Amino acid sequence: MTDRSPLAPASFPELPVIGGVTLRVARARYKTWDRCDLTYVELAPGTAVAGVTTQSLCPSPEVEWCRDAIPLGHARALVVNAGNSNAFTGHRGRTAVEAIAARVANHLGCVPSDVFISSTGVIGVPLPVDKAEAGLDAAFVAEPCGWEEAAATIMTTDTFAKAAVTRAVIGDRTVNLVGIVKGSGMIAPDMATMLGYVFTDAAVDPVFLQSLLSAANRTSFSCITVDSDTSTSDTVLAFATGVAGNMPLTSFDDAGADAFASALADLCRQLAHLVVRDGEGASKFIAVHVSGASSDASAHRIALSIANSPLVKTAIAGEDANWGRIVMAVGKAGEPAERDKLSIRFGGVQVAREGLAVDDYDEAPVAAHLKGSEIDIDVDLGLGEGRATVWTCDLTHGYIAINADYRS
Repeated sequence: MTDRSPLAPASFPELPVIGGVTLRVARARYKTWDRCDLTYVELAPGTAVAGVTTQSLCPSPEVEWCRDAIPLGHARALVVNAGNSNAFTGHRGRTAVEAIAARVANHLGCVPSDVFISSTGVIGVPLPVDKAEAGLDAAFVAEPCGWEEAAATIMTTDTFAKAAVTRAVIGDRTVNLVGIVKGSGMIAPDMATMLGYVFTDAAVDPVFLQSLLSAANRTSFSCITVDSDTSTSDTVLAFATGVAGNMPLTSFDDAGADAFASALADLCRQLAHLVVRDGEGASKFIAVHVSGASSDASAHRIALSIANSPLVKTAIAGEDANWGRIVMAVGKAGEPAERDKLSIRFGGVQVAREGLAVDDYDEAPVAAHLKGSEIDIDVDLGLGEGRATVWTCDLTHGYIAINADYRS
């Protein structure tokens, strides 16, 4: 296991039990490691589900399965396999997914489409059905576990287990939202993130839950990048058990809907930040703020161009205020930009304005800012009202070391 990321939180958060959610883990032994690698979550009857999945044109069969099941709106179980992504495995991959769903459905007495499945790990190796079924049989009889065990079990190259919690008041009920997520490399979600799961005891109509999750995704998981590579398996699922007993949320006209939407957005943003903080080899957490763009969409694309630039990321790793690389990344984004209106700040200190370096700017506070672990880059295009923020990390030798021998 790689050393714990220097950007990791000091400890795993205190998380409440979510009514209607039972967590179990087991050893399916997908790889030669001595750890649990199968997570099994039972969900109360009547649980609503929503989800977002990768836009990759080479998705895993698990992603395709979830895409088919999400519109049905209900869920009874979640299975997550770690160590084998089961992607690019042809009919054998689909057969494995169907076998997992059938085994869980038989155990719970539900239909297979109520079972949601994710797998993460090496691409191109079929998921061994015998190991998956043995792992499930062990999970069915295992003692329930806590959030930290479940979060650790879904990890691959992650260096720490990731989770977050928020709350909302709906009428006279306080509802809890807990999320777990895994991801460290192959992170440039074009919809959602690596693998992320949100659980709440709130009662929420599945169509409304889908709209809320899609909106939350746009300002969280779709605003992070580690290495510009979108996974074949990216999936985020939200499950609402309804055990809290609130009047079901069906639209923003319902009391508490705004509070719940804000809590969900906050939770997704926390989880997305944790993924960046565990970026493979990362030593700095970078926020790229773009304003003054012709539109929010344009600002988002420019921010991603900056955040994905190896030259920008290596400059930050080297603590070098090389703002010329920011100019380069803006210029190559293919979005409206005018050189002589462009302004750039590092840590709030303006270093370039209107197409030129700022005369006699004091580099000392910029150098001090870049020596820290939290980096802010602000770019003002001076064209309009569009704005966006993207979060990323630096690019170090550690990223190469992790990925040069990933399969071994």
